Amino acid sequence: MRITRTLPARRSLLPLLVALLIAGCGSGSGATRVRNATLVLDFTPNAVHAGIYSALAHHYDRIVGVHLNVIVPQASTNSIGLLESRRVDFAILDLHDLAIARERGARLVAIMAIVQRPLASVIAARSVGSPRQLAGKTVGITGVPSDTAVLRSVVAGAGGDPSAVRTVTIGFDAVPVLLAGRVAAATAFWNDEGVTLSLRRPGFHVFRVDDYGAPRYPELVVCTTRRLVRDDPDLAASVVKMLVYGYDFTLSNPQRSAADLESFVAGLDPKLVAAQLGALLPAFSGRDRKVGRLDPRALQAWASWEARFHIVSRPPDVGQMFDSSFAASVPSPPGGY
Repeated sequence: MRITRTLPARRSLLPLLVALLIAGCGSGSGATRVRNATLVLDFTPNAVHAGIYSALAHHYDRIVGVHLNVIVPQASTNSIGLLESRRVDFAILDLHDLAIARERGARLVAIMAIVQRPLASVIAARSVGSPRQLAGKTVGITGVPSDTAVLRSVVAGAGGDPSAVRTVTIGFDAVPVLLAGRVAAATAFWNDEGVTLSLRRPGFHVFRVDDYGAPRYPELVVCTTRRLVRDDPDLAASVVKMLVYGYDFTLSNPQRSAADLESFVAGLDPKLVAAQLGALLPAFSGRDRKVGRLDPRALQAWASWEARFHIVSRPPDVGQMFDSSFAASVPSPPGGY
C-alpha cells in the first residue's frame, strides 16, 4: 500500500488529528440529522478519487445526511490500524492489503468497490514487446507482497518462466527508474505511472495483470470494521450511497469531475488528471455498467488467484471479507446527475 505526505487541500481535507477531533454536528429541530464520518484515502488525491470529491462538490453527502471528513494519508499513516482502533470509520484499501490483514485476524470488511478491475501492471521498455522477453532481465518491484505475484502472473500468463526473471527493489520510483533505463521493466499502476510515462515518453509497454491470467478483481475497495457494519449499518449505507452518487457523476461528467478534484486539491496537473481519468473511466463500472458493486463470482476467482500466487496462504473467505448488500441497489439522487 503506497502512502505519502499530505498535500495542501481545501474543504474536508483536514489534517488527521483535527478531523478525528471534530465534534458531531446536528441540524435544527425536525430536520434530518447530519452525522459525521471519516474516510482515509489509500494515497494522495488523484484521478481515482475523483468521484469522492464530486460527491462533496455536489453535496451528495448532505443528501444522505453525512458530513464526510476525507483524510489524506501521511507517511506514517496505518489505515488498517486506524480502522481496527476505530479512530476512523472507513478507509480505501488495496484489496491485497485487506486480504493480508484479514489473514492475520483483522475483522475488516469491504463494502464497495472503487474500481472494477486491477490497476496493477508490469511496465516495460520499448524493446520488451512481450512479458516472455523479461527472462534473464531485471525488473523493479516496490517490495510489497503483491508485486511479486503480479510479476509472476504476468510472465506466466504470457507463456514465460517467472523464475528466469531477476528482481530488484526500487520502492515507488518506477517512473524515474524506467526513464533512466536502469531496469527492463517495473511493477506499477497503469492508471498512475503508466499514464505519467505515456505523457513524458511514449513507447513503454503496459502489461495489465488481468490481460495475463489474473481475474478482474476490484483493486481498491471501501472498507470498514465488521463491528460498524453490525452496529451502524445505516452509516455504512449512507456513505456508500454518496460515493456511488459521486462516481456516477464522474462517469456522466468526467470533465466537471476532474474540475471538482482540482478545486479541492491544490497543486494537481490538469493535463495529468485528465489523462488519468480518461484511462480510468472504463474501470469505474462493472459489466453491468454499475459503480460500486462487489461481484461474488469475480471475487471467488480473485480469492483463488490470491492464494495461487502466495499473497496469502489460503483463499480468502469471500463471504466474510465482503458485504455486497450496500452497493447492490443505490437509486439515482434527487434531481439526477
